[in-house]
Amino acid sequence: MQMSAIASRASVVKMETAADLEALAVRCNPKVGFYDPLGLVKYAVDNKSEEATLGWLRHAEIKHGRVAMAAFVGFTVQSNGIVIPGQLTPTLSYAEVAAAGGPADQWDALPSAAKLQIIGFVGVLELISEFTPYLEKYGEKHYVRGGKPGYFPPISELELPAKGMVPLNLFDPFGFTKKLTPEQKERKLAIELNNGRLAQIGIFGYVSASKGLIVPGMDTIEGIKPYAGEYMAPFSATNADLPFVTDMLENFPFTFGNMVPNLY
Repeated sequence: MQMSAIASRASVVKMETAADLEALAVRCNPKVGFYDPLGLVKYAVDNKSEEATLGWLRHAEIKHGRVAMAAFVGFTVQSNGIVIPGQLTPTLSYAEVAAAGGPADQWDALPSAAKLQIIGFVGVLELISEFTPYLEKYGEKHYVRGGKPGYFPPISELELPAKGMVPLNLFDPFGFTKKLTPEQKERKLAIELNNGRLAQIGIFGYVSASKGLIVPGMDTIEGIKPYAGEYMAPFSATNADLPFVTDMLENFPFTFGNMVPNLY
């Protein structure tokens, strides 16, 4: 990437204000408009950290929206019995994992090594997105210091032991946005924000329906299998080989009641 291109892109980055956020809300949904029931924007303004706090809030919403979109699609796929062929481990096939039940039961059925790899990979991605020197390499800043909320640097160019170890970038891996005009990008970002907000509602609907709660439009879908476990517990009895997991499983019900009956 040429330095001139990097410099020009960095020069147009502008930290957002409450007025910018209100205008964005109208562009995303004119009927709903600006909606801030917790008063987070007012808190940022009153505490004189408006731009930095709004950058943090904007980045958090964009990131959680993207995760929710992936989660919604994944939950739908896993609830419909779609299974890739092959073995997860020499003694465990993907079909056996899928047979454990719904998406959450499938997660509980994963061996410790699989869970640790997934959690570790997410941690690495988080580190890359927050690492200021790597952001600055591509002409960007951290999102609380004037950077672009939602920006994720290219990971295919990481200096790894094996060249080409990561062939595609996490954001726009096939380069669909490279030739878009600024106006087109702005419109697509608004669409992504709306989709992310809807996906957050959707995945919480899935989760709630699987716990037996009334969710209009979802609680009658037969494909959503009931889940008796605890969504906030990353490890289950399958992972008793990890330190402290057994103690956690033994002591958890005495603290929070019978919230995880499937562990016994």
